[in-house]
Amino acid sequence: MEQKFKEILALNLKVERTRKRLTQKQLADRLGMSLNFIGKIEVGYDHPSLYTLIDIANNLEIPLKNLFD
Repeated sequence: MEQKFKEILALNLKVERTRKRLTQKQLADRLGMSLNFIGKIEVGYDHPSLYTLIDIANNLEIPLKNLFD
């Protein structure tokens, strides 16, 4: 179940980020996070906390649920 969650999040984060025409570096800078961490999320290697997910969604100006649909 956890792996499926990571895969869905990874795909949706990349889709939403590229839809906003942001690089991983730009998103990381906006969030005050490392490029490495954003990259790990996008390949399903790591998963962020709920608070980080909320920050990501707010920064991308999307509902949080879009990261999981």
